[in-house]
Amino acid sequence: MTVSSEPGPHPAAGFARIDTSLYPIIVGVFVALLLISNIAAVKLISFGSIITDGGVFLFPLVYILGDVLSEVYGFKAARRAIFLGFAMAVLAAFTFWLVQISPPASDWPNQEALESILGFVPRIVVASIAGYLVGQLLNSYVLVRLKKATEGRALWLRLLGSTAVGELADTIVFCTIAFYGVITGGEFLIYVVAGYVYKVAIEVILLPVTYRVIALVKKHEPTYGLVAA
Repeated sequence: MTVSSEPGPHPAAGFARIDTSLYPIIVGVFVALLLISNIAAVKLISFGSIITDGGVFLFPLVYILGDVLSEVYGFKAARRAIFLGFAMAVLAAFTFWLVQISPPASDWPNQEALESILGFVPRIVVASIAGYLVGQLLNSYVLVRLKKATEGRALWLRLLGSTAVGELADTIVFCTIAFYGVITGGEFLIYVVAGYVYKVAIEVILLPVTYRVIALVKKHEPTYGLVAA
């Protein structure tokens, strides 16, 4: 990124510096939500005929914060946060695996329970990490490209457009790697479609909140609009 003392003709299409107090806080919350969602995703949940996983409760918030990072700080800064989240997800999976294979104390009776919840399941781990990485990178890239194309106008368009692309890629990659063959036929299609529709719907419902958060972050970032991607 390059920094100019002049905002240029369209400062709303610019970004903010990352050497501020807000960027690391947002990244920290972003990574925390990602890790919690990944742990929750090990449970399949059934709402009538709709099957989804436990990640649906918090994972949409990961995309909302991803939108905030991309909108305010640009693709390079968002990509840094995405890769950090990826590294922490790998570390978490490796740690759970080490805990799982470590011999339990003789008077600790919960080894099977731990393995059933946090046990290392390679297919789920690969699915979660791959879906997250592909989806988040696409989400950020599309948002920033739309921001440049619209010269900083029509925030709703880039938020919804990036969400539609990113969540679609994430859902397809995760569901295919994690549950294709486990959930079959029409049930698998319902699982994919329901998961995607739910995640997008949550972000649409929370759009006013996303607007407000982005406005607050921009307001408290004195360099916003001075950094060009």
